[in-house]
Amino acid sequence: MVAVSTIVYLHAHPDDEASQTSGQMTLASRAGHRVVVVYATNGDHGEVPDDLVPGETLVARRRGEAQESATVTGAARVAWLDYADSGMTGWDQNADETCFHAADLDEAAGRLAAILDEEDADVLVGYDWHGGYGHPDHVKVHRVAHRAAELAARRPRLLESTMNRDALRRSAAAAKEAGLEGVMGDFDPDGPMDDGNPMGLPEDEIHWAVDVSSVVDAKRAALACHRSQKTDIEGFLAIPEDAYALAFGVEFLAEPGGTGPMRVGWPFGEPTPG
Repeated sequence: MVAVSTIVYLHAHPDDEASQTSGQMTLASRAGHRVVVVYATNGDHGEVPDDLVPGETLVARRRGEAQESATVTGAARVAWLDYADSGMTGWDQNADETCFHAADLDEAAGRLAAILDEEDADVLVGYDWHGGYGHPDHVKVHRVAHRAAELAARRPRLLESTMNRDALRRSAAAAKEAGLEGVMGDFDPDGPMDDGNPMGLPEDEIHWAVDVSSVVDAKRAALACHRSQKTDIEGFLAIPEDAYALAFGVEFLAEPGGTGPMRVGWPFGEPTPG
């Protein structure tokens, strides 16, 4: 008998799943695992599209887009912790008592733990210690995921979505060599991000490299679902398909307490995607 897992992904904002973990989510759902995506914030401070109809809110639009993305990835459930977006480091929004950044840790983790218990979750995927690039909501995802795992009735295995700083550096060099300098612009993964730290983690602190190249088309489709966020999404989708596959064809996970070199493989047991 094959073991089917329930995998819960905690993401900071609607659209983060598309750029970060939609490949593994798609592979997992296609392999028969139950995939649940939880958004910490409701997207209220995102880019406001010019085609909102009378009475439609940005939150409602983004909830609909998140559900469309779930259809693409095969996620069985979309859930919300329902905090306000905290904005970037130093923004006035950081002090909003309704924002995720300002939320009481145990209260926020309790909301997530309730979902973990409802799902009897086997795995919880959050973010690395600084949320990849230091956004306050992403940093809070890390803290809330760890605390929720402690509070859950059955403690799930904890994994952390991250970016491979060394691979990003190699991708930038490859793009330059291929004459595609414009694809990554002047992006420097070693430069200071929102919290002053470099992007993601170095490769020797990462435990899993998940090859999602077979579903890169699904990753692009999931991104396209979040079309209200025009500036960011159109920037991603403007990347030529070959360059996009090079940059986003592998997703990376750190595992707290994990040891040894990074493994290229499937971290979720059986059944494995075919």
